[in-house]
Amino acid sequence: MFTTILAAGANAGAPPANFDVLHALNEGGVISWATAIILTVMLFFTLYILFTKVFEQQKILNQGKRVRQTFWSANSLREGAAKLAKNSAYRQLVDDALLAQDQYKELTDPIEAHDWLHGSLARSEGTINSQLATGLAFLASVGSTAPFIGLFGTVVGIFRALIKIGAEGQASIGTVAGPVGEALIMTALGLVVAVPAVLAYNWLQRRNKSIAEQMSAFSNEVLGYLASDGRVRPVAKKGAAPAAKAPQASTTAA
Repeated sequence: MFTTILAAGANAGAPPANFDVLHALNEGGVISWATAIILTVMLFFTLYILFTKVFEQQKILNQGKRVRQTFWSANSLREGAAKLAKNSAYRQLVDDALLAQDQYKELTDPIEAHDWLHGSLARSEGTINSQLATGLAFLASVGSTAPFIGLFGTVVGIFRALIKIGAEGQASIGTVAGPVGEALIMTALGLVVAVPAVLAYNWLQRRNKSIAEQMSAFSNEVLGYLASDGRVRPVAKKGAAPAAKAPQASTTAA
């Protein structure tokens, strides 16, 4: 007798087998499973983009720290560029600046050197910023559409509950638990996918803006160096190797 009472008490605290998540999805059929799969795929790619972009951004931020420590202690831009990693965003800016300087000599249409170099550096910055923004449009799309996809599953679940109530003529818990449970699961899935996507989008955008500001400042420093034949350069960060006096040669020696 005592054993029977304990068993009954233990079973009373556990949810019925017919009201778990899988049963609720099976209750909704193909539509519920398709909605759940779409939202799960969205969540997977949201997390993938978040982690890959954070790694990419942190890599550029670390490159910026090394540039401030070592780059401007070099005797020339070419020597400073040799100290940077080949795939560095800052190395790309310097290489594009040096290429633009070489191309300026080949121009037949008169144009100010400053305008030509500034335009070339701006295009280089735009390319880097465009690469950093890759994937953010997907996050924005997920953040704006995931709640509505979940809402679609919710509407289907409520519709199925109403059909059951109309067919059986009564609104018992056993009648509506499955469809209503399915509706609530779809709502929750939509929010679980949308909230991280919105937060990740805003955070990554803020970090991209910070990187763009640093790249723009470095680009102006490079432009000033080229426009002054090396006479204008930022002061190397304290602790870096002392810079040798810049040569007074023409821009061809940069």
